[in-house]
Amino acid sequence: MTAKIAYDAIEVGTELPAQTFPVTRATLVKYAGASGDFNPIHWNEKFAKEVGLPDVIAHGMFTMAEAIRVVTDWVGDPGAVVEYGVRFTKPVVVPNDDQGALIEVSAKVAAKLDDNTVRVDLTATSAGQKVLGMSRAVVRLA
Repeated sequence: MTAKIAYDAIEVGTELPAQTFPVTRATLVKYAGASGDFNPIHWNEKFAKEVGLPDVIAHGMFTMAEAIRVVTDWVGDPGAVVEYGVRFTKPVVVPNDDQGALIEVSAKVAAKLDDNTVRVDLTATSAGQKVLGMSRAVVRLA
């Protein structure tokens, strides 16, 4: 599979389709099983509060993975992402209710680079707070 997006058709400032990702406690338990990260701050409300958190929080790597989906869905090939990094700025707090939390992600092409690559800057928020900082991906286009 290769990128569906042509490098020549993209301009700096191009906005990718924004997406919202729901996160529940059940989602976190499933992710813990898949990742092997069973830290109780991700599933045990009492423990999370005892260590100073407002409630159970989503795994940082889960939040990072949800955010990059905006890019992989846009480009059509996860293998087109050649570099991806973030700074974790605030946790995604996941209350114990049916709604859970939402991670809202937007992205735009910030720069056209060499070798048919572009830099995409992402913004990820939850409950009105930025949860990822310096969230950037380098993507190879067709």
